[in-house]
Amino acid sequence: MTRQTQEARRLRTFLLALLTLALAGAGTGCASSDDRPRVVVTTNILGDVTREIVGDEADVTVLMKPNADPHSFGLSAVQAAELERADLVVFNGLGLEENVLRHVEAARESGVATFEAGKAVDPLTFQAHDDGGPEEEAGQPDPHFWTDPDRMRKAVGLIADQVVEHVEGVDENAIRENADRYDGRLADLTTWMEKSLGSIPEQRRALVTNHHVFGYLAERFGFRVVGAVIPSGTTLASPSSSDLRSLTEAMRKAGVSTVFADSSQPKRLAEVLRTELGNPTRVVELYSESLTEKGKGAGTYLQMMRANTTAMTDGLTGA
Repeated sequence: MTRQTQEARRLRTFLLALLTLALAGAGTGCASSDDRPRVVVTTNILGDVTREIVGDEADVTVLMKPNADPHSFGLSAVQAAELERADLVVFNGLGLEENVLRHVEAARESGVATFEAGKAVDPLTFQAHDDGGPEEEAGQPDPHFWTDPDRMRKAVGLIADQVVEHVEGVDENAIRENADRYDGRLADLTTWMEKSLGSIPEQRRALVTNHHVFGYLAERFGFRVVGAVIPSGTTLASPSSSDLRSLTEAMRKAGVSTVFADSSQPKRLAEVLRTELGNPTRVVELYSESLTEKGKGAGTYLQMMRANTTAMTDGLTGA
């Protein structure tokens, strides 16, 4: 046997030994990220808030990517499996994640702790408006609680409680400090929104949106919801010709000429409404149900709320 052959065999033996050790480590979880506690969040809005609370204490996985529509979003097989491996699942609930809730229920049945944020923050119900809608949903819980920053403040404290209770290995003091710090930023947001929206004259405090999504904001800051292009709390519905006629009549009666359309949704329906009205109608973009990519206008919940407040103030005062 030549010297080169001996060296080659020694190298193969050494490499096989390393591979064996690596496989053994993977099998026992050694030096694996699987040891890290994990929180899975459905929507990117709650995902951003939960990351602020959790910090570096656990891995936070957010299922919905930027600009996702929570009403139509569906999970991949990999994402469904992530739910069942979580220590805690945080979801909006109240019917928002229409195609995801069955997977959340499956995770709960398998023993995963779950927290339905919308149900825990004193939810409102959908109300009938001047446009006649949302008739089928009137009296049903409205899932869009995040448009009221005070309810989001309540959610922050409750999410922190859930993390401390169900996610082993986290530092409770760190979680509480993170939550308190973020609560202060939300308090500042509320104060700023009160001042900004308070500048809108009473006769102009009427909202028409792409679908019924700003009921909480309307209640908190003193607005009247005239109606929506889609007379429903979900983007999966579609308006009929009679729906559009009812809305245009309600808008004329209220003297409203501004429609707020979600930036992540096509504005075709709002443009149709502009044609139906037969007079100049402004279509102003808002971020309603999803964050954007970083640097695209609403990369965080705080940025989203500030951008919407500015757009609403400008849209309703004619700025």
